[in-house]
Amino acid sequence: MASNKPAPEAPAPFATQTLGDEDRAWEEWNPTEDSVRPLRGRHRVAKQRNALARSSTVLGVGVIAAVGAGGMATAQGKPPVSISLPDSIADNLPAAASIPVVGALFSGDQDDASTTALSAAPLTTAGITYADAEQGTTDAGEALRTRILQQAEQQQDTADAEAKAVAEKAAAEKAAAEAKNKHDAAEAKVAAKKKAAAEAEKLAKLAASYAIPTSSYTITATFGQSGSLWSSGHHTGLDFAAPAGTPVKAVHSGTVKSAGWARAYGYRTVLELDDGTEIWYCHQSTMGVSAGQRVTTGETIGRVGSTGNVTAAHLHLEVHTPGGAGIDPMPWLRGKGLTI
Repeated sequence: MASNKPAPEAPAPFATQTLGDEDRAWEEWNPTEDSVRPLRGRHRVAKQRNALARSSTVLGVGVIAAVGAGGMATAQGKPPVSISLPDSIADNLPAAASIPVVGALFSGDQDDASTTALSAAPLTTAGITYADAEQGTTDAGEALRTRILQQAEQQQDTADAEAKAVAEKAAAEKAAAEAKNKHDAAEAKVAAKKKAAAEAEKLAKLAASYAIPTSSYTITATFGQSGSLWSSGHHTGLDFAAPAGTPVKAVHSGTVKSAGWARAYGYRTVLELDDGTEIWYCHQSTMGVSAGQRVTTGETIGRVGSTGNVTAAHLHLEVHTPGGAGIDPMPWLRGKGLTI
């Protein structure tokens, strides 16, 4: 059976009561229905194109922001109603001044200046870094341009640094090469001095073991000199002109290979050195050694004379290699440290 009891009334969605008037009954208040002025025609379309269309939610937020914690709200045709908010909410509500053109949302009289202010504000802050914000940059394009310039400057600085490093490296390598060349030249000079000193020491030692074949002499003919005086057409030795009877000495220690008459050479003594080199002493007036005899450096082996094919008294000296070929006595003697 159907019940005859009336259905319970649904509770009012929102009821208000003026504080201090306990006799007045609670009434339902619908702010979107009674207090919001409708927008029609061009005005409504224009406001929507400015990207700020009103709604009950926007209005509610605007009311709360405008009145602040503990403020008063009114509705058209209704008595004022006190709005109380918990302290935790009221303390965290933003000030009305921090909300752009919030007054225009309340009054419904949003003007062109407010619209211009909204449209002039940056649409986005995408691409703006914390550092840009610290410097006051609010435009993303300007921030990007600044970063590009900074990157270009950094790249140029890097390129300059690399070029400087390359130049410094090249200069260092050049300086090192020059220093090395100077060092090498100095070492070569020192080495040359050492070599010369060693050579001089060697020659000194040789000079001590070699002797000039005679004294009080004058060089009158050299090796290879041409002329009709010699049957071969050229001179085969070195002539030391000296007074007859001047001692003839062994230039180095060795063994007498032969001693006697040798036709155009007159009296000739052949001294064989230890390395096989032969020294010929020719045109002697007398000989003081015989074949097979061992002699030492500087020992007298004969006397200067003019025997054989000669024009005056002199010592004709020849030097032959172990193979028998005749060579120039002058450089050979100098090579032994002797000064001729």
